[in-house]
Amino acid sequence: MAFNNRYTIVFFAAFALISIDVGLAARHLLQATGPPNIPNLPKPNLPSIPSLPQPNLPPLPTGPNLPKPALPPLPSFPIGPSIPKVSLPPLPSITSLPNIPLNIPTTIPSIPFLTPPPSTTSP
Repeated sequence: MAFNNRYTIVFFAAFALISIDVGLAARHLLQATGPPNIPNLPKPNLPSIPSLPQPNLPPLPTGPNLPKPALPPLPSFPIGPSIPKVSLPPLPSITSLPNIPLNIPTTIPSIPFLTPPPSTTSP
């Protein structure tokens, strides 16, 4: 049990120290006046990509004389027994709603054993 408590305390202490560093880093970032100065680097000259020869493909056939793919017919499923329709009885009508008090107390009642004793002055 004591072995476990030591690691728990060390964990929370390390977490607290890490969060202090993060807080300081955030403060430094907020106090910075602008973006950092980044030098302009020269753009490298890359060689152009050579164009490859394009293959000669026959044109795709088009027109109304093309064969259309035939799909197999969908399987037919047997129709099961039908479910009878059930009608529910009407709900009872509510004649009156319970009275809800509209004034909600806003003061906390004093509890005798939690209130301090009245101040007395001694002569």
